Amino acid sequence: MSILEKLTEDMKAAMKSGDKEKLSTIRLLRGRLKDAAIAKQGELSEDEEIQVLTSAAKKRRESIKAYTEAGRMDLAEKEQRELEVIQTYLPQALSAEEVEKIVDQVIEEVGAQTMKDMGKVMPVVMAKVKGRADGKQVNELVRKKLS
Repeated sequence: MSILEKLTEDMKAAMKSGDKEKLSTIRLLRGRLKDAAIAKQGELSEDEEIQVLTSAAKKRRESIKAYTEAGRMDLAEKEQRELEVIQTYLPQALSAEEVEKIVDQVIEEVGAQTMKDMGKVMPVVMAKVKGRADGKQVNELVRKKLS
């Protein structure tokens, strides 16, 4: 079952249960997936669907940070609830230890030694973690390992 099909089923369940927050988030995600499919002029692969959802989750995290810094806890909490719904459709996130292990493995594979080699390491690591780790955290970890 594709993510879009799962969203459709969950949307029906949310309508029946009257869960308005979950329903609005699911509708937003379905819209994003459909927009991406239209832009591609074809159906999305599972990786492309995950990429769309990862982007939506990233936007929520950035909004939460901005709202928290501005003292708007009501809006930060709303974004947090939306993020929790989005995360139920994303693959299980990797632990920090798992990400570090992957980074170490890739650094060894490509023979990276300095910050100049970061361009070799990042694409390989990001391909291996595919939406299961935050790119910003991966970037910071790679920088730390190469410096």
